[in-house]
Amino acid sequence: MLDQTPSLSTSFAAACCQEPPTSIKANRVPGSVTIASYNVHKCVGTDGRFDPQRVGDVIRELGADIIALQEVDERTGRRQGLLDLKSLRRETDLVSAHTPENLGSHGWHGNLILARKGVVQAVSLVRLPGLEPRGALIVDLEIEGVVLRVIAAHFGLLRRSRTKQASALLEATRSVLRPTILLGDLNEWRVHSRSSLLALLPHFGPIHTVLPSFPSRFPLLALDRILAKPPSLISSLEVHQTPLSRIASDHLPIKARLNLQGLRQLHLQPDYL
Repeated sequence: MLDQTPSLSTSFAAACCQEPPTSIKANRVPGSVTIASYNVHKCVGTDGRFDPQRVGDVIRELGADIIALQEVDERTGRRQGLLDLKSLRRETDLVSAHTPENLGSHGWHGNLILARKGVVQAVSLVRLPGLEPRGALIVDLEIEGVVLRVIAAHFGLLRRSRTKQASALLEATRSVLRPTILLGDLNEWRVHSRSSLLALLPHFGPIHTVLPSFPSRFPLLALDRILAKPPSLISSLEVHQTPLSRIASDHLPIKARLNLQGLRQLHLQPDYL
């Protein structure tokens, strides 16, 4: 369990003092893995420079076993992938969990899941409702004896769209009794009753635990999230702040430790998940 739940107001105040909270940690759990989320902003940094190598270096810094990336493709035209996935595979063992129909692209609506270990059992592509074209990538991954569902998503800019998108993902996972991670740029900085993510309660959490990740040079808003079903799957959360990550994208990466050992001992019940 996480031992703190900072509100947006306290996070905002800390950020204004140039001391934003960067981590919420519990005791390190044996048998855990690291999962991360990173909006790479089409590899354009805060200095306005397009530099995929720099983004790749931040991914290497993270040391994640599973990572969800957003905005990995060009937005229009051929939607060409922007990263050097072969280089990442050589240097980190991270490989794509799915192969897009458009072989020039990396992801689905810009969403990509990379994993360094595990066996992919199934992949689903979900179109999310809303004014803008948005999608979610769902991968069922067997890792260390646990079948884990990983959902990578990039929610819309409009609150009404985000509410519909949260409901759509809840519906897409309702019938599956499986530990699930939802991560990505959910574009929601509000907490408690004003949050557009409330449809995910009580199944996913911790919704109200927020760490500012945007903008990367001076993080004020917790747009990037890692949520779990059950919430106890997450044992720690952290914003990855380094000199490189502050300039490589306008978002900072976030990462979490997952307690897989606890899941092996958990008897999953339909009304619990």
